[in-house]
Amino acid sequence: MKKVLARIGIGNATVDTVLPSDTVRAGETVDAEVRIEGGSTEQEIGKIRFELETRYRTEEGYREVDIAQYTLAESLTIQSDEQETRAVSLDIPRGTPVTLGNVDVWVETELDIELAVDPEDKDYLNVQPTPRLQAVFDALDDLGFSLHSAECEADPHGVFTATRRFVQEFEFRPTSGPFAGELDELEVVPRPGEDALELHIEVDRRGGVLSELSDLDERTVQTTVRTTDAGEVRDELESLIRANA
Repeated sequence: MKKVLARIGIGNATVDTVLPSDTVRAGETVDAEVRIEGGSTEQEIGKIRFELETRYRTEEGYREVDIAQYTLAESLTIQSDEQETRAVSLDIPRGTPVTLGNVDVWVETELDIELAVDPEDKDYLNVQPTPRLQAVFDALDDLGFSLHSAECEADPHGVFTATRRFVQEFEFRPTSGPFAGELDELEVVPRPGEDALELHIEVDRRGGVLSELSDLDERTVQTTVRTTDAGEVRDELESLIRANA
């Protein structure tokens, strides 16, 4: 009877992925510990699956998506009330969304148990930007821009990336500094690479009703950031924005 109940999730084994910290940085590797506790009966675990996930906005609503998948292909038998621990390393891709604004990122862990409801665990992460993207944030802050919103949005036609279905967009507004009163906002879409960070920037100039209705107040530019020095990035962005303001 216990085995029958375990198959529908009652008295099943449980899993808990323990990270040294819930704060991680995009582009780095995190060492974690997987703790498995047996249920009311012996069970065979075929493998342990990990999925790094987020959600992005589409015209129909929000959709969940895998950023990365990992598998610990080590089968084991977990006895009733037994505890097992396994070590695992999880690579956090450079393109993992930064958890600002309306953005969530989490690791979902599943035990693959044949003929049973797969036990799972969900751990939310605080994802910090790559060093180059952090330099961009610091540079914009120094120029008087404040983050207004951050959102993962669908990119169904691969305008910004051909490798996945969404991008992260940051919206900044000038609250002080040289562009206060000149611009409405900046929309920034980053595309991190191994040696550089590509930025797609939409400069929304402050204009009249006619120019806003016809989008004449918006200009889209691209630039590449290769340094982590916020001062250098500030100078580059100031020149770029001024040329398109």
